[in-house]
Amino acid sequence: MFKDSKIYVAGHTGLLGSAILKRLKSEGYRNILTITHKELDLIDQKSVEDFFKKEQPEYVFLCAGLTGGIIANKTYPATFLHTNIAIQDNIFQASHTYNVKHLIFYGSSCVYPKNCLQPIKEEYLLTGEIEDTSDAYAAAKIVGIIACKSYNNQYKTNRFIALIPNSMYGPMDNFDLENSHVLSALIKKIHEAKIGGWDKVILWGSGNPRREFIFSKDVADASVFAMKNAGRFQNTQYNLGTGIDYSIRELAEIVSRIVEFKGEIEWDTGKPDGASRKLLDSSKFLNLGWKPSTTLEEGLKTTYGWYSKNIPKTA
Repeated sequence: MFKDSKIYVAGHTGLLGSAILKRLKSEGYRNILTITHKELDLIDQKSVEDFFKKEQPEYVFLCAGLTGGIIANKTYPATFLHTNIAIQDNIFQASHTYNVKHLIFYGSSCVYPKNCLQPIKEEYLLTGEIEDTSDAYAAAKIVGIIACKSYNNQYKTNRFIALIPNSMYGPMDNFDLENSHVLSALIKKIHEAKIGGWDKVILWGSGNPRREFIFSKDVADASVFAMKNAGRFQNTQYNLGTGIDYSIRELAEIVSRIVEFKGEIEWDTGKPDGASRKLLDSSKFLNLGWKPSTTLEEGLKTTYGWYSKNIPKTA
């Protein structure tokens, strides 16, 4: 991947896409292709085909897609399934047709069985039942992982690389409570409790489930590393995490400290917890020579700094 290679970042305004765009620019890549959803609907097959035919990108970071937390996944499962499968399928096929050199696809840790052995190894995929609160989204991501392997197998290439980051967070995240993931939802709730002068904040579930989090900048760094070293990757998905997990209760305490919220935290145990634990075994990727550089506290401070400057104080 040369400095003047044509690089398409699909979903460049989102959490991961914006981090990748920033990383590429910082390294001096000067032929980066971006286009908004208004200009190109990635669900429309012909539009995607025409775009690839015209622009002929050499490298693709497929960050575009529809994501959300438990509420959104339970409320709009068909939308999550259709949107993500359509985007993936259209970009995969266009990338094959127009000879993209390498494409990176991003899965999610929810593709693994809900009662998986911990830490989760890549070979545990499809060995058990997935978590029902995110089954439609997970199914779409599983299709994407299988698609990467299938294109590589059928066309005797290593063009498609599948990365599985664990729970990602950072600037440009979605902080809408209906559609956000656990960490961004915690930041929003605790921030609003602070500026509202509340004595307590009520959070979903028991607080006991454990989650591993990885900062979007680290995933961007890993993505550029993967693209530069694409020839070293086998035809399988690669887990991407820090190797450290935290309970949601611990996470809420850290966020409260960073936000400087002095009130109490109560837990609504009538609400679902989701999977009890999701810790990835990322040794296969780490053994290639990359490692994350951002601690959870550092990442959360950066994320909250961005949130407090960019999100209206609406409490």
